[in-house]
Amino acid sequence: MISTCGVSILLRRPFPLSALLIALGLLAACARIVPAGPPQSSSQQPAAVAATAVLLGAVRLPSSTLARLDPANATSALEAFRTSCRVATARNDLSGLTVPSDWQQPCSAAAGWSRDEAAHFFNRHFVPVRIGDGTAFATGYFEPQIAGSRTRRSPADVPVYALPGDLGRCWRDDVPPGEREGRAPLGRQLPDGGCLPYYSRADIEAGALDGRVPVIAYAADAVEFFFLQIQGSGRIVTPAGEVIRIGYAGQNGRAYTGIGGVMRERGLLGDGPGQYPGSMQGIMQYLRENPRDGAALMRMNESWVFFRELTGEGPIGSIGVPVRGQSSIAVDPRYVPYGAPVLLDLDRREANGLWVAHDTGGAIRGPNRFDTFWGAGDRARMIAGGMSGRGQALVLLPLTAAARIGQ
Repeated sequence: MISTCGVSILLRRPFPLSALLIALGLLAACARIVPAGPPQSSSQQPAAVAATAVLLGAVRLPSSTLARLDPANATSALEAFRTSCRVATARNDLSGLTVPSDWQQPCSAAAGWSRDEAAHFFNRHFVPVRIGDGTAFATGYFEPQIAGSRTRRSPADVPVYALPGDLGRCWRDDVPPGEREGRAPLGRQLPDGGCLPYYSRADIEAGALDGRVPVIAYAADAVEFFFLQIQGSGRIVTPAGEVIRIGYAGQNGRAYTGIGGVMRERGLLGDGPGQYPGSMQGIMQYLRENPRDGAALMRMNESWVFFRELTGEGPIGSIGVPVRGQSSIAVDPRYVPYGAPVLLDLDRREANGLWVAHDTGGAIRGPNRFDTFWGAGDRARMIAGGMSGRGQALVLLPLTAAARIGQ
């Protein structure tokens, strides 16, 4: 997933929420030193970072923190919350913060709650909780629309592969039996029962899957498709005007590498002479103006996403419900329960307010790391492409779950 810009302030208040949170944290004698920069990505996280929200630590904050929710934002969040109730009330919560029964009461209430009283719903049925120090970093993603066709029209067209039949979870022979704990990693399952790492992006671009895996469509632009893979869903528009909607079906098990970080390390991004803007648009400009180096750069991201064709409402998030523009957020489920409302207060005002955890992504790892969904179209593309917000985040938990914190 990635992330400029009609601005609508979703949370109106006379003072910044971040200042309130710092004061409340001091009163609760649990203040922490907040780093000056954004939270680290999973590849940068120190080994000491706890593996779940419960192990990292959660602190309840006064419900008065929710007193100034914007009514329009709360209404959108209520509608988004309703769609995720079937998941929250049935699915195991990896964060350890909730159990399915915690969600029964707020979900039952949400079913018949008036849209005009949406802000009161969140005040009545949830308690704001800070995970760790609450220092948040948020990017954005959207549903891209790119050109393509059902059949290959040019040798440069990129196949949009469906999920391969030989992709599955298996243990390679070089992993000793004593180290085979938890779920096996994704790999290529061989007919003789063996297991190998699945093909990398470079392998697939070289034709490793040609004639072996169903092709949904062909993308006309490799750069556009590269970013569609990062988004995880999108629309392919054919010359005849057919719209093929595709959604995430799986991934090859290879590590995700953010090429923006690589470009920054190489001095390619920035505000100096000869540098490119550090947004999605700036990265795409570099890839187009430097096709050979750009292709090599994209291959550094060995992760390849496979798709399925979608019908009906969408796109579909990782928990199987449609994601909603300016309401759905991608989270690391080890730190935020799926279906939980999340309150952001960032230095990007358009991203402030309530969101609902509907999705995750390969780059969304670690506590208080989020990806905001902006929908489809040029405005969504512009906002998501430049989104990089830093500030504070709260997770809203049902009353019964919040009551267990600190016990």
